[in-house]
Amino acid sequence: MFRTNILLKIIDLLCALAQRNYDFYCWLLARFPTWSERAALRMAWRAFMRARAQVPAYSAFLNRHNGFQHHQGTLAEQFVHIPETDKNGYVRAFTIAERCIDGRIPTHHIIVDESSGSTGTPYNWVRSRAEVFYTRRACSYFHRYYFGNQPLFVINAFSMGAWATGVTVGAALEANGIVKSTGPDLDKILHTLRFFGPGYHYLITGYPPFLKRLLDYGEEQGLDWSTYHLLGLVGGEGMSEGLRRYLLRHFEKVLSGYGASDLEVGVAAESDLSILLRQLMEERSDVREALIGSDHRVPMLFQYNPLDHYIEVNAKRELIITITRPILAPRIRYNINDQGGIISYSELCRRLRQVGIDVQTLLPKGVRWARLPFVYVFGRRDSTISYMGANIYPEDVEAGLFASVHANRLGAFCMELVEDEHTHEVCPCIHVEVMDGDLTDTLIQELRSILLSKLSELNADFRQAVYEDGHTSALQVVLHHAGQGPFTQNIGRIKRRYITEAASRATSAQALSPTMSA
Repeated sequence: MFRTNILLKIIDLLCALAQRNYDFYCWLLARFPTWSERAALRMAWRAFMRARAQVPAYSAFLNRHNGFQHHQGTLAEQFVHIPETDKNGYVRAFTIAERCIDGRIPTHHIIVDESSGSTGTPYNWVRSRAEVFYTRRACSYFHRYYFGNQPLFVINAFSMGAWATGVTVGAALEANGIVKSTGPDLDKILHTLRFFGPGYHYLITGYPPFLKRLLDYGEEQGLDWSTYHLLGLVGGEGMSEGLRRYLLRHFEKVLSGYGASDLEVGVAAESDLSILLRQLMEERSDVREALIGSDHRVPMLFQYNPLDHYIEVNAKRELIITITRPILAPRIRYNINDQGGIISYSELCRRLRQVGIDVQTLLPKGVRWARLPFVYVFGRRDSTISYMGANIYPEDVEAGLFASVHANRLGAFCMELVEDEHTHEVCPCIHVEVMDGDLTDTLIQELRSILLSKLSELNADFRQAVYEDGHTSALQVVLHHAGQGPFTQNIGRIKRRYITEAASRATSAQALSPTMSA
């Protein structure tokens, strides 16, 4: 116990020093010790013991699960017996004050932000000034590490107000240059770019589909993107490599961050190395199988600091995250229902060597990379539709749409299973928002063809289902004008929904003639 306490004190000092000194932060990332992941478990255990003793809701939660009895075995084996928390079983079961240290919300130095309600109902989350400052500093350092030391003009297009991401990103990047928080306002962003001109290095932040729409809208308005130096930072949802390639027509680099309002902004982030590895997984099935097993999907791939976030994977392949630092409302073994997995840096290097790849030679000389562990994320378990034994994922549909020559005309999309009222047969239906131009049968057939091709290419289960039963290819495509049909649900929303709601299906049926679907 004494040795453990000494180790934790040393780690706390190292983390504090890295927070105060950017040069030490860079040095630590490049030489991240292999024992840090084992130390992270001890930090997670300390966070658990603190929450158990000081948080009324968490103590009551454990009692509802017959308490927590220490089990025999290693610390890791004991830790996995701690019951998981989540939004349904923990957040909704207790008041926001009960989930705080000492069962109360302090009256000073507290920040409240709101989740974007992607699961239906927005929630409020309280954070102390100290933890918000820590997160902002970590985000600022990360951006500086991967985007370089040149001053940036940040156009923050994440939604503002109570939303955690927009406010945090805006505040974090003040130390990196000029910040203008426009929110997702296309005209305001174009006005800003024209007003200040192409002499700056611009970092534009926002949700992935919004950056795509910004490029398309700028071209429609006659903006010459080639005269601007653009960097992109996205988050809030997954991004296909097809979308990244689309953005890289004008952006010099686009990185994605991973987090959740339930936890905090900046749980993990893409790096030059993780992006390259993801692209290799897309190109080479042997690399994908070496890193993530037999799953045909190519997940988002991030790196994370295990001293801040201890990440596990349960039997359902869901990510379980513990914030190891002392925070106002502790998150212990919190399940946000994202599917994925984790790989240590050393294990990743070992697996890649088995397929003939040396990590040290992947990146050009001078490009930074960190010896941090990796977390891969497939997305929320409820963002798919299942058909004929195959799961259809938004990422695969997105890849198909962005492979189309009409990509610049397309907006959002969503999916559902529809039942034929005569035969009662069910088939998948992809609703596609068309931002301009006519809704034609020709466009429907072209999109349907490329979607079937891309789904068969990327999704082994779908490919097998089509092989076994030709009716599986009875994919419907329904086109809608901007903001019509199921896309009325996106008006005022921060994140897109990829599964249609029952209420919107009737709307879409009324909005379009039968000739607009196939």
